[in-house]
Amino acid sequence: MLKGQRVTLRAITRADLPRLLEFNNDVEVELAGGGDPPMPQSLSRLEAEFDQSAAQGGRDGGGFAIEVDGRFIGQCALFNFDNTAHACELGITIGDKDYWGKGYGRETISLLLDYAFRLRNFHKVWLRVHAKNERGCRARVRLCRRRTLARTRMEQRQLR
Repeated sequence: MLKGQRVTLRAITRADLPRLLEFNNDVEVELAGGGDPPMPQSLSRLEAEFDQSAAQGGRDGGGFAIEVDGRFIGQCALFNFDNTAHACELGITIGDKDYWGKGYGRETISLLLDYAFRLRNFHKVWLRVHAKNERGCRARVRLCRRRTLARTRMEQRQLR
């Protein structure tokens, strides 16, 4: 659905679930995310959650599979929507450690920010990064700088 130079963001499918289960049960991947402490998950529970969501019908929401060269490498999402303030939170997990440190997270975040600001009309998007996740912290700083510079340039043009 959203395509970058190397990354495609698309809906998560049932075929992705076994690989997603690997990511969800990898302690190193879970700790890098900095969220809740890792807890085991079974395939049957993951499938039940997927089926329950699919049974509701409609659109898939703000979650995407991250795909590189036809390979599912992680997931990302926009969530915690505040439609009044036009704000939301961004989350990302590159679960395949072979793709860590190679710019795929940065490209994914850039695609998702473009989607959030340009297509969904959000004014504020925030990202929480675990302090010990050095790659995540660097990506966040780079992307925030770039977004702030772009916003500043846009504001300067509007003032003229």
